[in-house]
Amino acid sequence: MSFPEPFYRWRPHPWHGLAVGPNPPRVVHAYIEITPFDLVKYEIDKITGYIRVDRPQRTSSVPPTLYGFIPRTYCGRRVHALSPKAERGDGDPLDICVISERPLNRSEVILSARVIGGLQAIDGGEADDKIFAVLNNDEFWGDAEDVSDLPTILVERLRHYFSTYKMTIKNDSQMVIEQVYGAHQALDVVSAAMADYEEMYGS
Repeated sequence: MSFPEPFYRWRPHPWHGLAVGPNPPRVVHAYIEITPFDLVKYEIDKITGYIRVDRPQRTSSVPPTLYGFIPRTYCGRRVHALSPKAERGDGDPLDICVISERPLNRSEVILSARVIGGLQAIDGGEADDKIFAVLNNDEFWGDAEDVSDLPTILVERLRHYFSTYKMTIKNDSQMVIEQVYGAHQALDVVSAAMADYEEMYGS
C-alpha cells in the first residue's frame, strides 16, 4: 500500500518530529501544552513526546493565553547570548504564548502563529524567554505585527503570570522578567533557538 507524501506511519515526537513552521522565524508552529482553562501545569515528556502532568498549580493563577513551545528549537548558547544576565540557556524548546480571539479549550494541538514579541525571562539563572504570537489568520488579531499592537493589560497579565506562577507562600519566585521586547528581538530569539537546535541535534 502506498501513502501520500509526507505521511507519518507513527506519531512524530512533537519537539523533534514536527516542522518548526511554514515561514520561520516569523510564522512558526506552536505545540500547545496548556490552555487558559488549565489549573494543572502540563509539559512535554522529552523522552516519549506525550504530555506529562508536571504539577497542579498551587495558586489561582492561570495562563492568560495558550502556552506551549516551538518545535525544533533549543535554548542553548545563542539564546543565552541574547540574554546577557542569564548564566546559560535552559536546555528546553523555546516557549511560546499564542493569542487567539476564539477560545481553544484543548491542548496537544498544533497551530501556526505569527511572532510579535516576547519576554526576556530568567528562571534560576537560565534564559527562559517567552515568545508572544498571535494565531495566524485570526480574524480579530490579524493586524497585530508587534507587541505594541497588544492591549497593555494583556501584556501586564502575561508578565505577572510568569513572574508569579512558581511562587509559593514559603518561597519567592526564581523567575526574573528583565524586559518585554518587540517583534525584531523576538525574531532574533527564534532564529537563535533554531540554530541552537541544529547544533545540538542536527537536521
